[in-house]
Amino acid sequence: MTEEATLILDIAEEKMNKALEHLVEALLGIRAGKASPNVLKGIMVDYYGSQTPVSQVASVTVPDAKTILIQPWEKGMIPVIEKAILVSNIGLTPSNNGEHIRLSIPALTEERRRELVKQVKGEGETARVSVRNARREAVEAFKAAQKNGMPEDMAKDGEAEAQKLTDRFSKQIEEALAEKEKEIMTV
Repeated sequence: MTEEATLILDIAEEKMNKALEHLVEALLGIRAGKASPNVLKGIMVDYYGSQTPVSQVASVTVPDAKTILIQPWEKGMIPVIEKAILVSNIGLTPSNNGEHIRLSIPALTEERRRELVKQVKGEGETARVSVRNARREAVEAFKAAQKNGMPEDMAKDGEAEAQKLTDRFSKQIEEALAEKEKEIMTV
C-alpha cells in the first residue's frame, strides 16, 4: 500500500477509535444501580468564580456499592456542591452532616432499567453512525485519490480495508453495549 492509502486508513481508524472512546465515556456516565464516581462526571461547581468539576474541589470515594461519599476540601463548598448535584438532574438527592456529602444510590426499578437500556442503545447508535461516517469519508478519499492517479485495484483494496476497520469497530461497539446492558439489567 502506498503512503497515501495508509494515511487515509490511519485517519479513518483514528476517527473510529474516537467514536469508540466517546461511547465508553458516555456509558461510564450511565449509572447501573451501583455507586461510581463517574456519576459526578460533568457536574461543575462555582469555585472562586470559575466552573470546576466536583472531583477537583473534593475527595470522591465509594465506601460501598450503594453510596458515594464527597468530602470537600473546604467546608464552605458543601452547599455549593449539594446545589450543583440537585440541579444536574442525575436523580440523586445529597445529604450532608457538616463534614461530607453522602449520595445514596437507590435500587433501579424495572421501568428505569429499560429506560437506561434505551439510553445505552441510543449512545451505541451515535457511535455506529460516527464509525460509518469515518468509513464513508475514507471511501470518498480513495475515490478522489483514484481520480488523481492511484491505481484502481489499490483504491478498491483501500476501500476493503476501510470496511474491515468498520467491522472491527462495530464489533467492539456491540461488545461494549452488551456488557453495559447486562450490567444494567442485573439485579
